[in-house]
Amino acid sequence: MSSKEKVDLKGLTINKLKQYMKSIDQPQFRAEQVFNWIHKHRVNSFSEMKNVPNDLQVIFTKSAKIGNIEISKHTNQSNDGTIKFLFSLSDSTSVESVLIPPRPEAVDVNTRLTVCISTQVGCPLDCKFCATGTINFNRNLTTSEIVDQVIQLQKISKKPITNIVYMGMGEPLLNYDNVMSSIELLTEQKGMGFGSSRITISTAGFADRIRQMGDENRKVKLALSLHSLVDEVRVQIMPITKKFSVKELIDSLFYYQSKTNKSLMFEYILFEKINDRLEDAELLTKVCKKLKARVNIIPFHSIDFTHPEGFAKTLKPSSPERALEFVTKLKQNKVLVFQRLSAGIDIDAACGQLAFTHYQQ
Repeated sequence: MSSKEKVDLKGLTINKLKQYMKSIDQPQFRAEQVFNWIHKHRVNSFSEMKNVPNDLQVIFTKSAKIGNIEISKHTNQSNDGTIKFLFSLSDSTSVESVLIPPRPEAVDVNTRLTVCISTQVGCPLDCKFCATGTINFNRNLTTSEIVDQVIQLQKISKKPITNIVYMGMGEPLLNYDNVMSSIELLTEQKGMGFGSSRITISTAGFADRIRQMGDENRKVKLALSLHSLVDEVRVQIMPITKKFSVKELIDSLFYYQSKTNKSLMFEYILFEKINDRLEDAELLTKVCKKLKARVNIIPFHSIDFTHPEGFAKTLKPSSPERALEFVTKLKQNKVLVFQRLSAGIDIDAACGQLAFTHYQQ
């Protein structure tokens, strides 16, 4: 059996590991043993599994593997403590992940540590504010590759990772099965044991997949990259609106919420004279109140280093005065608003900036 045909045990849930054990005539309890070694002890090889017999390790070596992606580069720490990592994958492609510390004024400043992980090599969506969209889409990441970003960064982090955001390279809902399998692995108590409330999926808005999340009662946090409630405006910013209109998208969120009873987050970048009118704030207010959603105002981070053209080249952040008016209107309307700081902007690690830049040789 060639290495390409070997089963990557890091990408298997306990139930799937049990199926694998059955296929090689091994007792079921070995599945939990192996799972514990891979996801709690984070071993790289079968030889490190101390309670697994040598003869079984030999069988594993012939039919299975423990996939390990490698950190090939990392940036110097940002002024705010953010660090960006470049992972090399087995087929010579790469993705980026980011470790993000809390704001100094945060109540959990001594404990919180967030990892922003990727789900695709590149991205096919061409959102006009995002540098990743300028990279040619290559492929989806496997379940193992998604999970291993967390595992590898936890190995080198001095603090425990507490929160995970699927907000790096790629659109998570276009890699639906592997993303959901990775969440099952990350939340398994016999492994790393993350609470589902500590995991956020950020999506550009695939209404069909959002409905599927509702049907499957997926309990993770859901954040929608919105940026406008007007089709003619949003389609310029996010071409995916051609496939799923704003109405269809909002309807899917109602459906998801009716099934899961989970709160929602709208991510909203304020662009000068595009989506920053008080009328836009009123439209956003109406939807937030119906959905009991919060709003995360995200700074627009320059992607000039990608040499944007057309509409993307015209995008500018709203003036501080205009942004303040917009946020004030939302607050006056009793909408819960957060204003995200630009973590990692000096190393091209902020939202929308992941495009393989700012690494030292």
